[in-house]
Amino acid sequence: MIRLRLSLLVLTVAVLYTAPVFTAARAASAPAAAAPQAGPPAGAVEAYDVIVRGGLIVDGAGNAWFASDLAIRGDRIAAIGNLKDAMARRTIDARGLVVAPGFIDMLGQSELTVLVDPRVPSKITQGITTELTGEGGSVAPQTSFTIEDLLPSLAEYRIAVDWRDFDGYFRKLKGKGSAINFAHLVGATQVRQAVLKSDNRLPDASELEAMKRHVARAMEAGAFGVSSSLIYPPASFSDTHELVELAKVASAYGGIYASHIRNEADDIIPALKEAESIGEQAKLPVEIWHLKCAGRKNWGRMKEVVAEIESARARGIDVTADIYPYPASSTGLAASLPPTASEGGVARLVARLRDPAERDRIRKEVENPSGGWESLFHNVGGPEGVLVVGVRTQANKQYQGKRLSEIARLRGKDPIDVMFDLLVEENGSVDCVYFAMSEDDVRTAMTAPWVAFNCDNPGVSPEGVLGASNCHPRAYGTFPRILGRYVRDEKVLRLEDAVRKMTSLPAQKLGLRDRGLLRPGMYADITIFDPEKVVDRATFDAPHQFSEGIVQVFVNGVPVVERGKITGRLPGRILRGPGYHRPR
Repeated sequence: MIRLRLSLLVLTVAVLYTAPVFTAARAASAPAAAAPQAGPPAGAVEAYDVIVRGGLIVDGAGNAWFASDLAIRGDRIAAIGNLKDAMARRTIDARGLVVAPGFIDMLGQSELTVLVDPRVPSKITQGITTELTGEGGSVAPQTSFTIEDLLPSLAEYRIAVDWRDFDGYFRKLKGKGSAINFAHLVGATQVRQAVLKSDNRLPDASELEAMKRHVARAMEAGAFGVSSSLIYPPASFSDTHELVELAKVASAYGGIYASHIRNEADDIIPALKEAESIGEQAKLPVEIWHLKCAGRKNWGRMKEVVAEIESARARGIDVTADIYPYPASSTGLAASLPPTASEGGVARLVARLRDPAERDRIRKEVENPSGGWESLFHNVGGPEGVLVVGVRTQANKQYQGKRLSEIARLRGKDPIDVMFDLLVEENGSVDCVYFAMSEDDVRTAMTAPWVAFNCDNPGVSPEGVLGASNCHPRAYGTFPRILGRYVRDEKVLRLEDAVRKMTSLPAQKLGLRDRGLLRPGMYADITIFDPEKVVDRATFDAPHQFSEGIVQVFVNGVPVVERGKITGRLPGRILRGPGYHRPR
């Protein structure tokens, strides 16, 4: 374990000034790097845009740290080594600081909130430079039905969904700008709704072909693969064959399959096996999103889960996973209802909850779950384990930050009735935190070498409309929490291993061969942090708090965080997957 309390004397060891200089011209081994540049004439002093001097280089590959300089020219890393005689427009003193690749959020969900605040403040202040998004639902394809179904959750944001495909969304995002890079997946839920709306049935042959064409168009527009969110309707109405067929299309373009698996509680092993089977049949890599063992009776099963994934990997199935470092999840209150309650979409859900007979039927299923669906309400032990964090109507803002049990007491009603009432009053859109996992299971998953990290939360801000609702603290604190609590304080991970899981591991999964490592010729996505001070400040009671200790963040060579402050610059790019066909 690296000793984080290093004196300045150690940081200026002679190796810094005797190390070779690796420039872009000598970076032939850097994957997918820019074309090699000619070195300077003999005796000339090389000039750069930025030189970061004397930092602890943690390169993202898991290698031991080393003290060195790093230079940036344009949007690329130009050199790493002894640059004491080099000149630059700007010099950053990084003595005592860690210089790492920019962090990659393996499930970010900021595709819509970035249109509200392109700075994505909660992301860049924790060192994130690239986000993967599209969990089952995705920005495209859009139809009149998918847009109508989305509107309740966008009521506060006032976003006009005026695109229909990925190209249209990308044009809108490019016009707005972004502080971070985005990689997108096309959602199996999205293509299902585009063809079947939210019907509880399987597609016929022609409908499945239509869904596959949607996936193909998305892959050619730059999607990195196909995703599923099988715990939620209407995705839960899909069968394995449907998912395999969609995944085969993504596979043909070199994409991946990422999944919020069908069950994260009692039936987690069969759910994992389904994901493995999809990867095996479709011949593509699999990513298991936000791996967890939900429900108190499942606490301690993470070792079994890890063993299952290890077994799949031993059989040659490329299965990896990611987690967020908290013992609570976050999703909509409607997820506490049986899937049949949401057949037909949000409007039908609200109508059912207004109908006394339907309401009684849904209540009975909530009280006594049957049919194999995962009851989040039961996983957390009832209303005490459900924290309401986001509503849209002003009348209900008073309930944000309160447990469902407390809201029931304030209203003088049964908690299940209150749950139903809130969903009606909020047009089906209520955000909650569910306290369903154990801290020990989080630690167990974290140490598996194939586990990366994600926030599983849109980019938000303490100010404006994105701060009007509460959120899960992971929105602000995921990566600093790992570096502070689990690396420095509890020593669950080595620093170098944690950084690998934040950078080159997700880059490898996505095929980002020019990001995720500190190498000359790679894009200059760089996060510089103080290993002694990095810490998450966001809590479940007060989530809108920026983390501390993230000192500098560069995205494509441009500073988006300077001395811990947001610069407002928007250098982020839309990253394109392996099937991208550039328009002629």
